[in-house]
Amino acid sequence: MPVIIESSHQRSLSYGLCPGARPDFSPLARNDLSMLIEQNRLLHTHAVPAMETLYQQIINTHNMVILTDAKGVIVHSLGDDDFLEKASRVALQPGVAWSEESKGTNAIGTAIAEQTATLVHADQHYLQANHFLTCSAAPISDHQGKVVGVLDVSGDQRSFHKHTMALVRMSALMIENQLFSASFEDSITLHFHARPEFIGTLMEGIASFTPGGRFLSANRNGLFQLGLSFSALQSHTFSSLFGMPVSAMFDHYRTAAPGLLNLCMHSGVRVYGRALLLLRNEVQALSGNNERTSSAATHASQAAQVANARRLSGLRYLNTGDPQLEQVINKVNKVLGRDIPILVMGETGTGKELLAQAIHNDSPRAMGPFVAVNCASIPETLIESELFGYEDGAFTGARKKGSIGKILAANGGTLFLDEIGDMPFGLQARLLRVLQERMVTPLGSGKSIPVNVELICATNHNLRDRIARGLFREDLYYRLNGLVVKLPPLRERTDLEIVVKKILATESNGGRYTVSEEVLFMFMRHKWPGNFRQLTNLLRTAIIMAGDEYEIGLRHMPDDFLDDIDMHPAVDKGVNADKMIAAGANLEEMEHSVIVKSLEAHGGNVSATARALGVSRNTIYRKVPHLK
Repeated sequence: MPVIIESSHQRSLSYGLCPGARPDFSPLARNDLSMLIEQNRLLHTHAVPAMETLYQQIINTHNMVILTDAKGVIVHSLGDDDFLEKASRVALQPGVAWSEESKGTNAIGTAIAEQTATLVHADQHYLQANHFLTCSAAPISDHQGKVVGVLDVSGDQRSFHKHTMALVRMSALMIENQLFSASFEDSITLHFHARPEFIGTLMEGIASFTPGGRFLSANRNGLFQLGLSFSALQSHTFSSLFGMPVSAMFDHYRTAAPGLLNLCMHSGVRVYGRALLLLRNEVQALSGNNERTSSAATHASQAAQVANARRLSGLRYLNTGDPQLEQVINKVNKVLGRDIPILVMGETGTGKELLAQAIHNDSPRAMGPFVAVNCASIPETLIESELFGYEDGAFTGARKKGSIGKILAANGGTLFLDEIGDMPFGLQARLLRVLQERMVTPLGSGKSIPVNVELICATNHNLRDRIARGLFREDLYYRLNGLVVKLPPLRERTDLEIVVKKILATESNGGRYTVSEEVLFMFMRHKWPGNFRQLTNLLRTAIIMAGDEYEIGLRHMPDDFLDDIDMHPAVDKGVNADKMIAAGANLEEMEHSVIVKSLEAHGGNVSATARALGVSRNTIYRKVPHLK
């Protein structure tokens, strides 16, 4: 039996616990549980996304993912349905204490007692009632090294897998890094590593400093790389640890294409770094500011904008109830952080870049850069230099000091290549070589630079068809399609009403705009050839037209809006009857209501109403017989 288990058994015995005793699994009262969650809100907020990601990796393995506070009381849990019934008997549910004092040797309580990741399998549990369990737990520490909670995976001992502990430890480290980033206001945070490809991953070191450069704290990997204890670091500064004044670091980021910092630690080891400015728990990459500014207030404003964009573009935010989209999101969640390229298919305007941004924001590389390149919008003569960068004087008109290019700018983060199907054929071989070798050679340079990026591509083309026509390389296609997902066009979405509400809330800065039932009905009948881009522009204009009228009606719609609307029930494409019923009324009643409202808006003028609705005057008379 491992020494850690033997020591725990001795402690369990000293607590007066009997191995054959029936344990107390009584949870906290509802009010006490609510207070517990409130007291651990920061931990809960940052742990839940990591728990959901972890759960997706172990789903259908008869396991549960559990989060506890520093005393081992369960705060949140996720579990397989077939395990929940049995788990409820051993109380793997919120509000139940799993300290050693109450349950004897178990992964959660022993991880707290030993302050280290702990595996307790089957009969290693002190209480016989828990022998059917196998549990892997890792403590979660705050920026001062104090244990604030435990992440645990518990399941049927027959489902034991040796990789579970590694997943738990990685997830706990991810939570720690998120807690670290949320712990400081008005601070500079440096992400660093001796190998640039590890920046933005769980292997990176993180250290925070005051705006003046005084050391505040470092994460586990940061302390390891710096080689000093937390107490010893308290007397250090950014300059004494990394050999660069804070002012020089800011000067670095005022250049047009700053790239990674090249730093020398106090130990003489050279590392690469990316600095971030944290303000009120929001994050802004300093390298994202390409203008010559010297004011921290400018960075604060940009930080708030970036943080707001992140909140509005997570995968959970995009999941608004459409089954097709939910399936896409579920697939994407399973490959997050797995270094698997993602190829997003879909018509123009279906939200491919928004999905790519959400994937980045939910990935372990969220703190790194997100660089988007539209391969169709850059002139063919410039796209090579835009992607791969160039040295000073590489060609006529080249920028002085050169450019690192989009691929290197995305180092440590995510590179999104939109409209990849339109990339010039000659460049596809160079891109393939970069993806295979993870090295970039700028134009005019004989030096190859290592690069580590998460790759997401998108296209509205059928790439197999373009391969057959000799327009796209087959070998590049198979390098890009690690996971292929297809976004449904707006006309096929079943969550249009929710989408409209979200767009209205975003475009009106939280204003209480709504659309009338008639307008919603027309939206559901529209073909939306421009998809979300068309809908967003339409609603943005309608908000302006509506002004102080907070319900958007037909009179606020542009004249050409109804050109593509089919006033007859859809059978094969677009909207079905169930969708119409869900909107609030049957089709005949809705059509009648639409026409009556339009007549009112046009002062009873049948011809004007017919033109506005895109139907004949006879249709108006047929639908509203009293006009004859």
